[in-house]
Amino acid sequence: MKNCIPEEIQTLPSTPDALAKSFKRYLIYHIGRKTGCPPNYLFEAVSKTLRDRVMVNWHKTRAAQEQKGVKQAYYLSLEFLMGRALGNHLINLDLTDNMRKTLEGFCMDLEEIESVEADAGLGNGGLGRLAACFMDSCASLNLPVMGYGLHYEYGMFRQLINHGYQEEEPDQWLRHGNPWELRRPEYTQRVHFGGRTEFYRDKNNHLRAHWVDTHDVLAVPYDVPISGYKNNTVNTLRLWKAAATEEFDLYEFNAGDYAGSMAAKNSAENITMVLYPNDSSENGKELRLRQQYFLASASLQDILRRWELREGKNYQYFAEKNVFQMNDTHPTISVAELMRLLMDEKNLGWDQAWAITTKTLAYTNHTLLPEALEKWSVELFQALLPRLLDIIYEINAHFMDAVRAKWPTNIEKQRQLSIIEEGPHPQIRMAHLAIVGSFSVNGVADLHSKLLCQGLFKDFYALWPEKFNNKTNGVTPRRWIVHANPLLTKLINKTIGDEWIADLSKISQLKPFAAEDQKAFHAQFKAVKQANKQRLAHIIQETCGIAFNTESIFDIQVKRIHEYKRQLLNALHMIHLYSQIKQGKTDNWVNRCILVGGKAAPSYVMAKKIIKLINNIAYVVNNDPEVGDKLKIAFYPNYDVSSMEIIAPAADLSEQISTAGKEASGTGNMKFMMNGALTIGTYDGANIEILEQVGEDNFFLFGLKVNEIEALLPHYQPIDYLQQDNDLQNVMHLLKSNHFNALEPHIFDDIINSLLSPHDPWMTLADFRSYVDTQNQVAQTWLNQSQWIRMSIMNTASSGFFSTDRTMQEYNHDIWKLKTIKPQLGTLK
Repeated sequence: MKNCIPEEIQTLPSTPDALAKSFKRYLIYHIGRKTGCPPNYLFEAVSKTLRDRVMVNWHKTRAAQEQKGVKQAYYLSLEFLMGRALGNHLINLDLTDNMRKTLEGFCMDLEEIESVEADAGLGNGGLGRLAACFMDSCASLNLPVMGYGLHYEYGMFRQLINHGYQEEEPDQWLRHGNPWELRRPEYTQRVHFGGRTEFYRDKNNHLRAHWVDTHDVLAVPYDVPISGYKNNTVNTLRLWKAAATEEFDLYEFNAGDYAGSMAAKNSAENITMVLYPNDSSENGKELRLRQQYFLASASLQDILRRWELREGKNYQYFAEKNVFQMNDTHPTISVAELMRLLMDEKNLGWDQAWAITTKTLAYTNHTLLPEALEKWSVELFQALLPRLLDIIYEINAHFMDAVRAKWPTNIEKQRQLSIIEEGPHPQIRMAHLAIVGSFSVNGVADLHSKLLCQGLFKDFYALWPEKFNNKTNGVTPRRWIVHANPLLTKLINKTIGDEWIADLSKISQLKPFAAEDQKAFHAQFKAVKQANKQRLAHIIQETCGIAFNTESIFDIQVKRIHEYKRQLLNALHMIHLYSQIKQGKTDNWVNRCILVGGKAAPSYVMAKKIIKLINNIAYVVNNDPEVGDKLKIAFYPNYDVSSMEIIAPAADLSEQISTAGKEASGTGNMKFMMNGALTIGTYDGANIEILEQVGEDNFFLFGLKVNEIEALLPHYQPIDYLQQDNDLQNVMHLLKSNHFNALEPHIFDDIINSLLSPHDPWMTLADFRSYVDTQNQVAQTWLNQSQWIRMSIMNTASSGFFSTDRTMQEYNHDIWKLKTIKPQLGTLK
């Protein structure tokens, strides 16, 4: 057959006229609609018009990165919280103005079209958003990094608030499809589950293994483009969707068992149906393990396929040209799976396979909470992944030899370090597997990394100190300033130029404009903040039915609801402010609007009660005429990436109040800082580095530090703090008297009991007094608006360190060691 494929791929014109022609062609000939159609069709036409321009650079980037000898990195993550893509691509391709002019010609508004796009339901919170920022920066730095994740049909869940309670409904983010993804069925992989291991001797009398009698699932890839900032690079995020090996059982269907005929298909597709299934049940745990192995196996098989396509079947140099970064413990089963593939599929010996594995795998830890380090029962592994269990036992046997060599008589040390946690129900410690199988282990903030080495992983650190390093997180300024805050972007560009967008360290050039004599700039900076507050206030009025006065201080805490993040401490402060108003203690009062947002895991009962408490406090406060504008409280439902893009630019005060030593890093704190919010925070996570960058004069620090908490923990008595503090007594009296739940008595008893328990690991009451006093300092500072604006400018001007461009450069310099690869210029043959 004659080859009719064009020999060259030409760069498409992107003038407003050219974009208009493409838009009309897609709308009329591909979608079959006219300009008066529903907005989702207009969004699809705009997106595909832009995707054509992305596609040219995507081809060129792949051609450059897939050359023989190019070292590549692969980022494995169970979450990628991408947010909306249209605006991000427009910024990176420098086509925002042209697209706006194009749509104005059709009497359309670009921002309205952008708002139609659903947030990609591929992540839960900070972990997934971090992965998204990493991908953006890798593309912007011309680093050959490919992301691997799962193609979830439904996101985490859509959060509704009904009478103060969180309710969950499915997040159907793919209801109208996703114009950015490309299905690539030719790269489908087969993933095994169940079955048994069968050993045999090969022709050289080496012991080999077959994984037989398995129940297989297909992994079908969907590719999503990740464009770099004005550099023509477009990297790839590959997402795996589960599919059955057969669509349905025709024999059962013909026999009349319609449900049974679809059982295999439904069982397979369940793997990628929902992000993070509820794992409070055994079925939920099994599904979550299936997800993790499905990601690891499909991705590693694909990477080996790509290697053989470029370099052939010689694995002698594989470790020199490939590196895998495992984002938290979710993908760490990759250690055992890479061993299986290299030994069982590629016929390498144990020593050669282990050398490759331990030179290519790197592990990022994101938590200091021991309960958050995943463990899987040996029984579940035996049923689901028997061949992997064989390999993990073998890895552990070799590892225990190394431990015994270091501590020959310390049986307890050997027990603590073992990958297998013994007991009535043996467990596999996935973090231990990750450390043993990786050449690099990093934390995500300076304090976090130190605490890993001194506490959680201190024995591993004693064994392999050279493995451990720190990589403080960041966020991408393209998303979190340029896209989220166009008014601030315009002001900064007018003041210092636009080079800071690609190199955020240059935003420090704003520091001289924080001086008191820069009154014109101060006025402009304040006007930007005020406009952003008005935008947020309008949305809160529409969403929550609560009127936020934009002259008030906007005090904001938005993040996943968890006891260690201490939304409960914020709630106690709300009650304290309410109590002060009711007692008439309002001299020098500062009006305050408090916004809280975030989702609680469906099975996390206490987190859901905290949401209910905040909503009940808000109801009482907002409906008390004596309170008026002095205090307003709102709980923002269904908090997501797009919400944060509106919230961060409007924040005056950023609440980062976790118990010291519990928050690994945080990235919301960075987003708020970049947009000029002042932080009230504990000495925890990346708060410490924010404090170092901006200075103590521009940060509201409170609370116990890690060493103080450790000293207090054995003899912590919350009742002592209660007896010594009249304000706290008033707060607890209002809670205990059912003031906020008169029609639902005792629903907050568990919260009250947890606060007063000497076993409260979050030590909420221990930090109450310091928090309240520091909040009073916040209020007094707000009264001096010239000082507040100066501090706000200094926060923005000091945020350069927190770009993920810096983070990824450190990953690359210390761990990956990739060379930058620029797309091939000109036409692509």
